[in-house]
Amino acid sequence: MHKIIALLSSVIARSLLVLSISMLAFAVHADELKDISQMADQGQAAAAIERLNVYITANPKNAQALFMKGVLLAEQGRRDEAIRVFIDVTEKFPNLPEPYNNLAVLYADQGQFDKAKKALETAIKTHPSYATAHENLGDIYARMASEAYDKALQLDTGNTRAQTKLSLIKDLFGTGNKSTLAASEPVKTDVKINPIRSVSAKPADIKKPDAPAPVEKIGVDTPSNDNEAITSAVNRWAKAWSSKNLDQYFASYSESFQPSKGESRKAWEQQRRERITKPSKISVNVSNINITPVDSNNAKVRFKQSYQADGKPFYTTKTLVLKKDGDNWYILQEIAR
Repeated sequence: MHKIIALLSSVIARSLLVLSISMLAFAVHADELKDISQMADQGQAAAAIERLNVYITANPKNAQALFMKGVLLAEQGRRDEAIRVFIDVTEKFPNLPEPYNNLAVLYADQGQFDKAKKALETAIKTHPSYATAHENLGDIYARMASEAYDKALQLDTGNTRAQTKLSLIKDLFGTGNKSTLAASEPVKTDVKINPIRSVSAKPADIKKPDAPAPVEKIGVDTPSNDNEAITSAVNRWAKAWSSKNLDQYFASYSESFQPSKGESRKAWEQQRRERITKPSKISVNVSNINITPVDSNNAKVRFKQSYQADGKPFYTTKTLVLKKDGDNWYILQEIAR
């Protein structure tokens, strides 16, 4: 499970006399949730949820465990249950914005845009600087407007103003636009939640990978314009991921690539091999690519990512930091939100 490593402590210390005991309990809880996270990464999501249920029974106010359960349930397609879990988190921890955001994503997926809007407004009220919620709220408004213009056209097919506005929305946001589930760096709050992975990679049964296609270095056919070269690099990376061409996929990354959890390149590659080869089929698509140059040899690329593995697609916002090496661009950092 992407970027779930540590556990928050709901009580840092009750007194100086019991500080060492509290720290010991913290370590035990951290190990337990880390083990559960690893189970989910290995494709044992159902078993991970069962262990979480046992853990939560003993620790009913542990925000990290509850949040993890909500993400896993959503990942397994058990969205009504995930909604109930996130509602529980908002009631127990009303100052955390991420659960409201995730509720909004689930509501929007069900077409309940009014509920989604209210949840996002609450997230923003608790933390006005929470950028993901602001972006999602904009998406919700766009989708609500799109439905309204569609309705107007059904009632009056000759309404050219509605047609123009609807076309503008679809051109701006895309027909497959989805809200983004809270996934990486949560806003700092009174009760701190450590990074939670995005619902964007559904584990499935282990499957031996097909023989990889010939390696094609990202950016070999370099367009003259850097933006075109960067866009081409990102699209080829997504294509290699979708086709399970592991050699091509790993060739997309710079030799200086920095795994997000601080593990070694070898450990990261092993984890990615397991995640990519488990599903019988993967589909990865990118849209709304936005390139921000850092300097002549580095650039940040932000885009919407659609990931589908043996089930319903999940959507997230991803940022890649790309580095130019010769005429080619390679991934230096990968950040999911």
